[in-house]
Amino acid sequence: MRARIGASARGRAAKARGPRGDLTGGAPDTDHQGMEVLLPRSLDEALDLAAASPEAVPVAGGTDVMVELNMDHARPELLMDVSRLAELARWEREDGHVFLGAGVTYTQIMRELPEATALVQASRSVGSPQIRNRGTVGGNLGTASPAGDALPVLAALNAEVVLGAAGGRTRSLPWDVFLTGVKRNAREPGELIIGARWRVPRGPGSFSKIGTRNAMVISVAGLCLQLDEDERSVRVALGSVAPTVIRATEAEAVGASALERAGVWDEPAATIAPEELEAFAELVASAARPIDDVRGTATYRRHACRVLARRALAWALDDRRPEAA
Repeated sequence: MRARIGASARGRAAKARGPRGDLTGGAPDTDHQGMEVLLPRSLDEALDLAAASPEAVPVAGGTDVMVELNMDHARPELLMDVSRLAELARWEREDGHVFLGAGVTYTQIMRELPEATALVQASRSVGSPQIRNRGTVGGNLGTASPAGDALPVLAALNAEVVLGAAGGRTRSLPWDVFLTGVKRNAREPGELIIGARWRVPRGPGSFSKIGTRNAMVISVAGLCLQLDEDERSVRVALGSVAPTVIRATEAEAVGASALERAGVWDEPAATIAPEELEAFAELVASAARPIDDVRGTATYRRHACRVLARRALAWALDDRRPEAA
């Protein structure tokens, strides 16, 4: 099904309001090009439409796409509304793994997945309640911004991104293969993001970020730390400090070794020496590849990573202690 969004009414409204009312940033007498919206009723129909019209831009919550449209940063001729597809708005546990549909909202995650601590914390940090009611992890993956709050969590969970195409074809890509650069990903024309899948680790985890204010803010630096008791590993993923989300692999190895030497893996009450915690935090900061921009300097972002890493590992060790159980 197709719906037509006409340009003329919008153009007339812009002319009537004048420059002050023109939210697009264009001249007040600009008659913007119209566009069509595809309205599939099922995932199979959506995949068929994507194959027939690979130029169509998928829209779920619209919290990224509609900003681009309103600011005239993008003007696609064809959109596809996937927000009504029940197949994408589901999640399930399967053989020690979680599959999270691309259309699951942040509010739904907070309500239905309380045990996924880091993902819930990241979801809670996203925008306002209205944004959390609309925004989706699939949208974060599609936009592929290094500031996407859910992305460091998926990286720390070693998640795979599931892509679908017409004819029932699917493929899964590791998160670091899917995310290819600043707002770039490996989704091919004709494909849709179906969801993400990861093995559920046994161990505490957290997400934290620093912004220019306490709420409704784009991250200046974000960090997810996840302990995996079975693998005896420490995973640390960073957002907003590189062209895409990255893992601090050297810090991970040093942190896991420090926990091993201190007997933490076998004794929940054990801890590591303060100097080892500082060394871990310093290695996390050195993994960052930040830039200076309007939200913060590269120096500040590295400092933020150091502070977030120190706090996150300390929190994880506290969470393992018997009194925290």
